[in-house]
Amino acid sequence: MKKFSVLIAGRHATSISLEDEFYADLNLIAEQQNISRNQLVTLIDQERTVENLSSAIRLYILQYWKQRSAPPK
Repeated sequence: MKKFSVLIAGRHATSISLEDEFYADLNLIAEQQNISRNQLVTLIDQERTVENLSSAIRLYILQYWKQRSAPPK
């Protein structure tokens, strides 16, 4: 697990602790959505339901991939 610096809402610097695999997925998802990593973290921060930002990011990534692998309804 490593610490990574992020900027939330363009003004609040903080660090997150993520495994390399989650950090890579965070960057990939941001790229797929045509937004910066910091913009994606800002969105996750605004919508999170857990106190810890790193945990919220992991949960977001898990949900993101689950939604894309679910069979169509």
